[in-house]
Amino acid sequence: MQESTLWQAVLGEIELSVSRGNFVTWFKNTQLIRYKDEVAVVGVANIFVKNQLENKFNSLVIETLTKNGITPSRVEYKIHTGISPQIKRLESDVLRNQAVGPSQTRQSPRQRATIGGVTHSYRQGLNDRYSFENFVVGAGNELAYAACQAICQKPGSKYNPLFIYGGVGIGKTHLIQAVGNAILAAKPNARIVYASTEQFVQEFVDSLRIKKNTSDFASFYRGSDVLIVDDVQFLAGKERVQDEFFHTFNTLYQANKQIIMSSDKPPKDIPTLEERLRSRFAWGMTIDMQTPDFETRCAILQSKAGGQGINLNQAVTEALATRASSNIRELEGALNQLLAWCEMRGVEPDIAVVSAMFESDKARPKHISARQIIERTARHFHISMEDILGPKRDKDIVVPRQIAMYMLRSELHLSYPKIAHELGRKDHTTAIHSIDKIEKELGYDGSIKQYVSELKERLYA
Repeated sequence: MQESTLWQAVLGEIELSVSRGNFVTWFKNTQLIRYKDEVAVVGVANIFVKNQLENKFNSLVIETLTKNGITPSRVEYKIHTGISPQIKRLESDVLRNQAVGPSQTRQSPRQRATIGGVTHSYRQGLNDRYSFENFVVGAGNELAYAACQAICQKPGSKYNPLFIYGGVGIGKTHLIQAVGNAILAAKPNARIVYASTEQFVQEFVDSLRIKKNTSDFASFYRGSDVLIVDDVQFLAGKERVQDEFFHTFNTLYQANKQIIMSSDKPPKDIPTLEERLRSRFAWGMTIDMQTPDFETRCAILQSKAGGQGINLNQAVTEALATRASSNIRELEGALNQLLAWCEMRGVEPDIAVVSAMFESDKARPKHISARQIIERTARHFHISMEDILGPKRDKDIVVPRQIAMYMLRSELHLSYPKIAHELGRKDHTTAIHSIDKIEKELGYDGSIKQYVSELKERLYA
């Protein structure tokens, strides 16, 4: 049996024996380079994969090779960046089988897409690693998750369009791409188009600059069965692009094709967005995804660590979840930092390692002055200190002033009279009213929530 054929059979059995995360992370991009003198040499992508296969999965590899007809006395893992002809042929076959004309979106990252003779090397397409199976559901995202699951059952007929919004790094891209991957798994011939707004804009500009018309561009996007667009807030201020997106939206909606969008703010808060688009974005279902709570963060850490073959104990998990609380990217970054630290030093992750690794966090200021909060609030909203402390009642000054009062209360726990004094107010009932107003608006106003979140991040940056 040829090495490539043998290894594909081995990988097929291993995929059934380990979790999806472990298979994708440690086995998917490996190959059997040679088998000679009872020694099997397996090519891997990097030192981390090499170490994991040697230390955790070597016996599984030997056992599976034996089941498939060879009995190696040992297996060597070599860092090998080349791709065998067999793998290249497999990639070509996948692309050929999935293609529906020149505008197919799901393609190898190395493949360059072409529309009407224009090559787009920056096209992203769906990412296989975004699936429902490795998406952790919690209180902050369960509604969005349920809506996406429902869409997969009957695209175009329920929750169309779906508009998901929330802060950065909370899993919006993962969830909307999981929809595309699930639909494509159930209907391999479906045309799923995933694009960031940046990609949409760039391709539109290219079609004008190079082709002098947008017909090929329009047919690519309007010919999709499911259109998934990430970060639509970046349509703001781009009139020609908004006009093109409006017609694309209408064409797909009238044809009962599914439209899914994500943004960092709700449609009503996207500045300079045309009213006709704003109303259409809200036609179907608009869902606010929240920052993951503590329990969800712990579950995410366990899931991502498990995907790398690592078991985190509860103390380590809770320590990381406490230190990285603002979004999932920060959470994953902290986990990767921990695992790399332990890998380099040959130790197991424990609470002592976490404390040592994040020792630099102690440099973060534990206390910040009232003056600093007011100054940074004013700077954030591009107003002067004289205005925020003065008597002006313009809305663009009053709202930052109220947010500053809320921050003084939530971050420093100052009394209402003290807050009023710091903001130049004579009556502390003004502070009470302002803080109550912001606290209520945090429950339903996405822009206020974003302002407060951004300010808190920058206070300790």
